[in-house]
Amino acid sequence: MDAIDLSQPGSVPQLFAAAWNRYDAGKLAELFVKDAEFINVTGLWWHSREAIFKAHDYGLKVIFNRSHLELTSTKVHYLSESIAFVHARMRLTDQTPLNSGLQPQTRKTLFLFVVKKEGDRWMCHAAQNTEVLDGMETFVRTPDGRVTAVNYGQFKNT
Repeated sequence: MDAIDLSQPGSVPQLFAAAWNRYDAGKLAELFVKDAEFINVTGLWWHSREAIFKAHDYGLKVIFNRSHLELTSTKVHYLSESIAFVHARMRLTDQTPLNSGLQPQTRKTLFLFVVKKEGDRWMCHAAQNTEVLDGMETFVRTPDGRVTAVNYGQFKNT
C-alpha cells in the first residue's frame, strides 16, 4: 500500500473509486483491514479482505468491466480522533449489458465507510453500499414476485 495515501478518512472513497476505475480489485481490497465487513447494494455480505477482493475481482471482470465510478460528494463524521464514518455519494455508468439485451442505466449509490486510524493510515473496517432511487421511499413485492421501488405518496387518493 506504499503508493496509497490514506492520511485522511475522506481518502478511502476517493481511492475506492480510483481502484474501481482501473479495474484493480487488489488495490481496492488494500483499503480494508484483514477482517473487514462489506455489504453490497443487493445485500451480499463479505467478511474479510480476501472475500472483498474475490467479489470485486469477479465484478470488475464480468459485471463492471466497462464501468466508470464517479465520486460526487463525501461527508466525514469523526466519532473520535481515530474513528470516523464517511458517507460517499457515487455515480456508476457503463455497467456491462446483459446478454438478454437489457441495457443497464446510470446508477447512484450512497456508501458508508467505517474507518479507523492505524498508525498514519485510515483503514476501512466496514462498508455498505446502498442503491439510491430518486423519489422512491421503499420496496414492495408484486404479485408475480418482482421487487419494485415505490413512493407511497404517488398512491394518495387513488
